[in-house]
Amino acid sequence: MEQLRDRLQERELTLELSEAAMNMIVELGYDPVYGARPLKRSIQRHIENSLAQDILAQRFNAGDAIVAEVEGDKLVFKVAVHA
Repeated sequence: MEQLRDRLQERELTLELSEAAMNMIVELGYDPVYGARPLKRSIQRHIENSLAQDILAQRFNAGDAIVAEVEGDKLVFKVAVHA
């Protein structure tokens, strides 16, 4: 996750995961046989790939704080709204 955050910082973006999003990634990345080794693939598949598509579609602009949330059975990325 730190490598991803570093790459996002180069684009002046930040990423936060809601607790539900973090739990989902951990759950998807855990295997009883292999432990947490598949976690990196889970991060790539569910966060990096989806977020890259959103960035390429220009859904986010420099300076945006992105938050990952769970909606239904998938992760969605939104611009964080600060009150």
